[in-house]
Amino acid sequence: MYIISACLLGENCKYNGRNNRCQWVVDFAKNHSYVAVCPETQAGLPAPRPPAEIAGDRVFDSKGRDLTRQFERGAEESYQLAKAAAREKDEAIEGAILKAKSPSCGRDIVYDGTFSDKLTNGDGYLVRLLKRDTIDVITEKEKIEND
Repeated sequence: MYIISACLLGENCKYNGRNNRCQWVVDFAKNHSYVAVCPETQAGLPAPRPPAEIAGDRVFDSKGRDLTRQFERGAEESYQLAKAAAREKDEAIEGAILKAKSPSCGRDIVYDGTFSDKLTNGDGYLVRLLKRDTIDVITEKEKIEND
């Protein structure tokens, strides 16, 4: 089973109320067991909402609100949902395909908290949990060729 960012599958959960539909991810999902997650909406944040970025060890939206607790909770709840879905299907979590640069789902590189389109090294909150448990994470920028 795979964990996939819901926005990549076309769910309108992105901060601006839209999605990041990615055709190769949609095609991949047609042939693989998966659970779609959006840690931000899982935490109760609405769509649309002000954009958020990681600044140091905290998450702030563009209006200056500290959303760190919501991001932590959303990541944890999304991961628990994925583990429950895997148990229900009696499958292991094989990996995750998540949204690049996101404060929840970005892997290795995220926006730097200045809201100026600058990037910095780091992982989103869900990715941190997955890496801790050695679950492979890729973003939509890295198409899986051999499946």
